[in-house]
Amino acid sequence: MISTLLVANRGEIACRIFRTCADLGIRTVAIHSDADEGALHTCVADTAVRLPGAAPAETYLRGDLIVKAALAAGADAVHPGYGFLSENADFARAVLDAGLVWIGPPHEAIEAMASKTRAKELMGVAPLDAAAVTQADLPVLVKAAAGGGGRGMRVVRGLEELPGALEAARAEAASAFGDGEVFVEPYIERGRHVEVQILADTHGTVWTLGTRDCSLQRRHQKVIEEAPAPGLPPALTEKLYAMAVRAARAVSYEGAGTVEFLVADGRAHFLEMNTRLQVEHPVTEAVFGLDLVAEQLRIAEGHALSLDPPAARGHAVEARLYAEDPARGFAPQTGTLHRLAVPGVRLDAGYGDGDTVGVHYDPMLAKAVAHAPTRAEAVRALAGALERAAVHGPVTNRDLLVRSLRHPEFTTARMDTGFYDRHLATLTEPAADPYAPLAAALADASGRSRFGGWRNVPSAPQVKRYEMAGDEVEAAYRHTRTGLAADGVRVVRAEPTLVVLEVDGVERKFDIARYGTQVHVNTTPLTALPRFPAPRPDHAPGSLLAPMPGTVVRIAENLTEGTEVQPGQPLIWLEAMKMQHLITAPTNGTLTTLPVAVGQQVEMGALLAVVEDNSP
Repeated sequence: MISTLLVANRGEIACRIFRTCADLGIRTVAIHSDADEGALHTCVADTAVRLPGAAPAETYLRGDLIVKAALAAGADAVHPGYGFLSENADFARAVLDAGLVWIGPPHEAIEAMASKTRAKELMGVAPLDAAAVTQADLPVLVKAAAGGGGRGMRVVRGLEELPGALEAARAEAASAFGDGEVFVEPYIERGRHVEVQILADTHGTVWTLGTRDCSLQRRHQKVIEEAPAPGLPPALTEKLYAMAVRAARAVSYEGAGTVEFLVADGRAHFLEMNTRLQVEHPVTEAVFGLDLVAEQLRIAEGHALSLDPPAARGHAVEARLYAEDPARGFAPQTGTLHRLAVPGVRLDAGYGDGDTVGVHYDPMLAKAVAHAPTRAEAVRALAGALERAAVHGPVTNRDLLVRSLRHPEFTTARMDTGFYDRHLATLTEPAADPYAPLAAALADASGRSRFGGWRNVPSAPQVKRYEMAGDEVEAAYRHTRTGLAADGVRVVRAEPTLVVLEVDGVERKFDIARYGTQVHVNTTPLTALPRFPAPRPDHAPGSLLAPMPGTVVRIAENLTEGTEVQPGQPLIWLEAMKMQHLITAPTNGTLTTLPVAVGQQVEMGALLAVVEDNSP
């Protein structure tokens, strides 16, 4: 039996696996980069091993160092989690060669399915020849052959875009997975992303554990997932099960895996088989009452599955909470996560209160999962929990998740993979609480001396300034002999952490949390502005600023100061959290300033280039 398990991963999935190990009495070993020293997954494990000599972004791709760490820590088994080396057959082979138990399928199965091109050939589906793509084939999708999570994927709608998309996808795939192979397949605009969870033992039994719908995606990475996939005809569901079992048996699969499809017009198109645990596995666990990690461990120990899986019950929905700004192209965000609490639902988190969200890894903070007897109840519960959640720190996609869950296309199960293409603009419209600045100002004033703020002239209120949703706003209030007051409302209660205002006869509560100049009023974030603002940097017209902290990984060929550029012309590629972000020319003009070089680290707001407008 397994006694000590090393997880060759980080963040949320490592913490989730450690939780099951604690329940089973298995000792745990974490690994970490220098950037992750003190990260949550290293704190919850029994033992942690630093992986030396590798850059933070490469650390978890060093299979040789991970195997050495397992042996040094006395582990007898390795679980790969997902991402990184989880679908790397060479790593699985190295773990086994070291005499360790591999928690996953045989390396031969990984090898057969880890490359999406080989998987498609195995299932009788041939990708397109990139060199032979014609106008009639468009739109197409450029896709990384290894890995997943939306990295190395580009939609191409014009033939002129294809060379650049291939190059960018190769670079992103190589950075994320250590493999730059990409392929091209038809892009189906209004399909649903549906997958089947499988579990197979070493005795020939294969379970199909229902379907999941993962259609709500940004950058081809899943955002909201649910089980079972709603509205599928029974005959189509049975066909998906049969194809999933066929894929598993074709490679003598063992352990947990996922077979993914695109469903459109009543037909199922095979996409890939992921030979690992998926990020969205908790919705399947909730519906079937299983712990899939525990089942993985039992299978690795040689235990047999029963003939049939447990019966499904109810519906489950999962939302991925990211440190990113959906209104700015889902730009990753960094900084201190002061508080993370989502009441009433399962929360699988990779960060704790006070942790720093850095630039090296995926920006997912946590997954929130609700389970209920019906889909409508599960969706309502998850939306309500996220709306009440305390998420204090970097900008997140929390509001987007709440609005998505309540959107009529989602509540009526009419969504598809183009959901955010159609609705992102309306889903990200600012909707800050107009009373939040006043509540913040009153909370701040309540902690000060009454006499220090009292004025004998009632026409001269105190004024505080805040930045809210990108705008500068003011809040005015007065100190009176009976307490704090403000125009248009009645101040029922004002304390440093709680303000109650009566607005149009209704009492409203405002919970206040302050971290330096950052103030959170319920779910509205504010930044307290100084009374006398410092002058801001004066950037020349046409300045292109870094939308997030990252690394300059590429500058367009032959781009120098004095180069004439066209609107939309690619100029600079930034990489942050394993994703590449393209900076393009905003107009017809001349590149007058290019102060950055490949390999340079830049902060958010740093000057990348200046394009002088030449338009008449």
